[in-house]
Amino acid sequence: MDVQVWIDFFKQNWLVFVIALAALLLIVNLVKTVVKWGLILVIVAFLVIYSGISLKDLGQVASTLTTQTTDAVKSEAIKMMTSEAKEAKFTQNPDGTFVIKSPNLEVTGTADSDKVKVTFRDVSLGEWSRSDALNAFIQAAKGNSK
Repeated sequence: MDVQVWIDFFKQNWLVFVIALAALLLIVNLVKTVVKWGLILVIVAFLVIYSGISLKDLGQVASTLTTQTTDAVKSEAIKMMTSEAKEAKFTQNPDGTFVIKSPNLEVTGTADSDKVKVTFRDVSLGEWSRSDALNAFIQAAKGNSK
């Protein structure tokens, strides 16, 4: 979505938005019941329909934001792996699983698996395939634990 398109849209329809805002303020201040929220939803729905925004557009924006946020967090976690590799501690469990802990990261998995679970600052980032950066982090942690 282009910002200039939105600016032009608001310039052309500013009066509708001002009237809707005034109606919302009046409803919020004067009506004190459940009806108030119903009226507010009707006005907001009218504005969304009037502006041409569809649920598909909103879903697409949400999907894009989620993807960008996930990619940014993964990128930050990979950078953290590089910087914290010297502090990482490798622990081999009797059942064949391992745990690697550093100040901001925790990686768990099994030696024969291509997937590991990554936790960054106590937030699970899910299962990752073992990339070069992840394998380097695992090897550095093994070296630190000897």
